[in-house]
Amino acid sequence: QVQLVQSGGGLVQAGGSLTLSCRPSGRTFGLGAMGWYRQAPGNSRALVGTINSAGQTMYVDAVKGRFTISRDNAKSTAYLQMTSLKPEDTAVYYCNAGGIWTSSGYDQGDYWGQGTQVTVSS
Repeated sequence: QVQLVQSGGGLVQAGGSLTLSCRPSGRTFGLGAMGWYRQAPGNSRALVGTINSAGQTMYVDAVKGRFTISRDNAKSTAYLQMTSLKPEDTAVYYCNAGGIWTSSGYDQGDYWGQGTQVTVSS
């Protein structure tokens, strides 16, 4: 079973930057549309932004101009670059893929990363 593996995150002061990455475990040949989500304490998981296979992106208003989602299809990796971080960005961040290309073809599904804590201190 292919899983998404996240890296990055941690503790940063307000105004700082962090980059998260997300890639499948095992040998794969690409990712479908990707999304980044976050879940703050006491809140439900919420969308941060998305990127499709062509690289088109969409962001929620709260992160527009500060966060950038990108992907490296050759590495089957998606990134979430976060700048000008605010304390209210503190949350566990999750990546999501709508499908993964494997040796058997396109495996459409709902794949989630394990989550990465991002803490922004004031």
